[in-house]
Amino acid sequence: MGKTAIILGATGLTGSQLLELTLNDSFYDKVIVFGRSTLNMTHPKLEEHIINVLELEDEVHKFKGDVVFCCIGTTKSKTPDKEKYKAIDYGIPVTAAKLCKMNNVPCYAVMSSLGADANSNIFYSRIKGEMEDAVFKQALPKTYILQPSIITGDRNEKRLGESIAKGLMKTIKPLLVGSLKKYRPISSNVIARAMASLPKGNWPSGIISSQDIHKIASNDHRN
Repeated sequence: MGKTAIILGATGLTGSQLLELTLNDSFYDKVIVFGRSTLNMTHPKLEEHIINVLELEDEVHKFKGDVVFCCIGTTKSKTPDKEKYKAIDYGIPVTAAKLCKMNNVPCYAVMSSLGADANSNIFYSRIKGEMEDAVFKQALPKTYILQPSIITGDRNEKRLGESIAKGLMKTIKPLLVGSLKKYRPISSNVIARAMASLPKGNWPSGIISSQDIHKIASNDHRN
């Protein structure tokens, strides 16, 4: 019998590709999406709930499945208010992990970022690190926290700082070898493929670097 997947952030760059992969993967019988706006699509596997994602705990009775994928995140430019930023980048992923625990959802995969550190002096890195710690505290059977480097792909929105960083990374990419490989840009499609395949295998719970994201994605032959 196929699995039921829950996706948070299905309208984003990585989340939208993850949605497509899971809908077209026989491993998944149902894909449940929680979001603030409609996807404007229909599919026999798709179940959509339009909600206030900042009040995800109100959906506890619907939050049932075999795996939860959290691809939600914001940026400093989109959300300059630090309190609101934390509500999104910390509050939503941590609430989702708690709902997994409450409803016995065994597998949780969440996107974080390279440099996440609860002890960082940088607010945005610290929030990501605190989120990771809080998620791990739920002690779910399988917890995967992906820490990609700069994500490449076609966004609907333009991010100037990200574009500059991508240009710089393209120039110095040949120099990023050995332990520096984790800083190489990574495609959103690669991240989505890795996330979709994690529940299928026995990859150990923990932090997953960009290098391991590539490895997991390339080893998946079931899509």
